[in-house]
Amino acid sequence: MESRDVVVVGGGVSGLSFAWHAARSGRKALVLEGSERLGGCLDSRRTPAGYWYELGAHTCYNSYAGLLEIIEGTGLRDRILPRGEARKRFAFLRGGAIDMLGPISVLMRFDKAELLRNVFRGMRASKEGATTCGWYSGVVGKRNYSRILAPFLSAVPSQSVDSFPAAGPGSLFKKRPRRKDVVKSFTLDGGLSSVIAAAAGSPGVETLTGAIVREVRTVGGGYEVRLADGRSFQAPVVSVAVPPSMASAMLRADFPDLSSELARVGMAATESVGVVVRREKVKLPEMAFLVPADDLFWSAVTRDPVPDPDWRAFAFHFKTGKTDDERRARIAQILQVEQGDFEEVTRRMTLLPSPVLGHDRTIAEIDRMLEGTRLALTGNYFEGLAIEDCVQRSIGQWARVSAA
Repeated sequence: MESRDVVVVGGGVSGLSFAWHAARSGRKALVLEGSERLGGCLDSRRTPAGYWYELGAHTCYNSYAGLLEIIEGTGLRDRILPRGEARKRFAFLRGGAIDMLGPISVLMRFDKAELLRNVFRGMRASKEGATTCGWYSGVVGKRNYSRILAPFLSAVPSQSVDSFPAAGPGSLFKKRPRRKDVVKSFTLDGGLSSVIAAAAGSPGVETLTGAIVREVRTVGGGYEVRLADGRSFQAPVVSVAVPPSMASAMLRADFPDLSSELARVGMAATESVGVVVRREKVKLPEMAFLVPADDLFWSAVTRDPVPDPDWRAFAFHFKTGKTDDERRARIAQILQVEQGDFEEVTRRMTLLPSPVLGHDRTIAEIDRMLEGTRLALTGNYFEGLAIEDCVQRSIGQWARVSAA
């Protein structure tokens, strides 16, 4: 059995944020990642020609103070790229027709009479104890919500958000202070995986991929992390930064009550397909993303806000249960190209939390069970799905266990 100061299970942005802060505090942190790739939902792909695009998360904001701390602390500040004019344009696909929109023009697609009947009263209603569908339907009207707003909101987490809490843990949107010295909307040169590589390569951070963790057990005054291949690592501090269903299984033996709470968090899967096409082949106007009213996919996100003279890339986030042939055919149809025009096709499966009302109580109970321990839990199922939600959870968990 090998020993470390800190062992982190999961090499996504949550796990690496935790490891980076531990290393900055002088600890030696080992990150165990079950797949062969670090980054989780931060997944930048690169063609042989060097063109990069995002298959996972794609946008950062100057309100992401925790992420910016890592970017600046790893020397990546000069690689921040502002997202260009295409970020202001998006498209709505309904009945086979693509409607190009902007932040203001989308409001013009609402039924104005229904909006006026609801908006003033709806805005005064509390979000506490309300679902996303319930609160936003009260603001824009039920028909406006189902026809227009629901598809746009559901595009964010690639699943229906009707039952999501409208406020608190698990909700879609948070207000955060903005840094005026950083451009409002940005990415990184080379893609957001650049920050993953930088954090993983920081002094004091060690990473091991292909390390499938079977269970986390208590031993002495600390913890033992046991791998499927028989290896094990011991540490006084362990952070579990994997989806709640996986965390529940790993902790079941010695933490049955905590495991049961984790199992309450619902999950949803999405299958993403990325395609790269030569610029001259695609006739669609440049845009940030495309949202369908009802289709095989939840959304398609583009690389257009960081334009390239030769290439365009699109990441389509599909509903599950579709064949690869169906997905490729639909992408070609939307882009109005032949499948033979795809210069590169990449894929990923993503598990995302699917919170419902009462999620705040589940999180509060998990945190109560963690009090006084040096076991940390972090990930995108606590405050929310945003990159910054993940980073801030890791910052808070490191502060708690290091104090303990």
